[in-house]
Amino acid sequence: MLLIGLALLIFFGPSRLPELGKSLGKGIQEFKKASKELTDSVKEDVTSEKK
Repeated sequence: MLLIGLALLIFFGPSRLPELGKSLGKGIQEFKKASKELTDSVKEDVTSEKK
């Protein structure tokens, strides 16, 4: 983790790191939301087929 952080600091500089962190956080959040929606949709389809 330390090496990755150091590499990011070298490539992007200290002023861009907070911006990259926010973008990464938003991307992960959107991915989790989409995967939850997909899981919920599949569960609904499975329960509706059982009835």
